[in-house]
Amino acid sequence: MRLLLDTRVFIWAVADSKNLKPAARDLMAAADEVHVSAVSIREIAIKARLGKIQGDPAAFADAIEESGFLELAVRAHHGAAVANLPFYHTDPFDRLLVAQAMAEPLHFLTADAALTQYSSLVQIV
Repeated sequence: MRLLLDTRVFIWAVADSKNLKPAARDLMAAADEVHVSAVSIREIAIKARLGKIQGDPAAFADAIEESGFLELAVRAHHGAAVANLPFYHTDPFDRLLVAQAMAEPLHFLTADAALTQYSSLVQIV
């Protein structure tokens, strides 16, 4: 199985947070590949600048490889795929992450139940 982590799930994973449930940890451990999108680093940078989260975006970027995850670049076809998504959710970061998951395809691990409306690839953890 190939996975894409939502930004929050990625942060929980690298911080070894108790918010990341054992079932999610098991999925990640059993996966053939675990991806983190470059858009997640951008989201972290913006939210850190606004004071909504704490942490150094560069350290999170380094944590992708340090954690054994794979970086998923944002490609033009990912951006174009956003145009095909209904407006179940308005957050631009989440919409791009869902579009990436659907385009690749990758199972998308998130804590946001509203995103399950998009695809069976979206899994709540």
